Amino acid sequence: MEILKFIPFFKGLDEAKIERLAQISSKKAFKKGEILFYEGDTSSHLIILLKGTIEIYKTAPSGKEIYIHEIRPMSFVAEAVNFENIPYPASARFASGGEVLKIDYEKFVEEFLSEPEFCISIIKSISAKLRALEFAFENSVVLPSEAKISKFIIENFDIFTSSKHIKIAKILNITPETFSRTITKFKKSGALLLDKDGEISGFDREKLEKFI
Repeated sequence: MEILKFIPFFKGLDEAKIERLAQISSKKAFKKGEILFYEGDTSSHLIILLKGTIEIYKTAPSGKEIYIHEIRPMSFVAEAVNFENIPYPASARFASGGEVLKIDYEKFVEEFLSEPEFCISIIKSISAKLRALEFAFENSVVLPSEAKISKFIIENFDIFTSSKHIKIAKILNITPETFSRTITKFKKSGALLLDKDGEISGFDREKLEKFI
């Protein structure tokens, strides 16, 4: 499986180990909107995203989806469920067409997990997901809508100006209508700065922070 040679986690492996890894691995393609796994499912495979984008989300008792974070290649997907031997704590859906590598986890542990490079990569991956979970919790539970948007603009202004507002609203777990009303309020208050064409060109940090 040629793709294995280009996955950063496996760069230190020799040809024999790459060949063995290929024997305990398989690739699977997904279409946009297809589910990789549901919250509560169990897994016997370590999953790496090779192509596409995956949305991780939870479903509230009311049926509302709570966006947690987005995964892009090349990344482990929910590897903590393997290490902790627990069900998936959230669901995963392809936001675009994509492909994953599925590795037999039991054999992987026996034959490969003694490699220091793997352990470091996995620790870094889990750490990043914990930060994403903390961000999602704060944005869905702790902060009111205006505070969520203010904080996002201050910390991610480039993303704010280059992304569709409906996508940002989804990340922040608020409705597009609420997002639009809040942006209009920020413009009128001078928290968001406009150029001569009425386009957002910057922000007044002090005024935005008053909403947090």
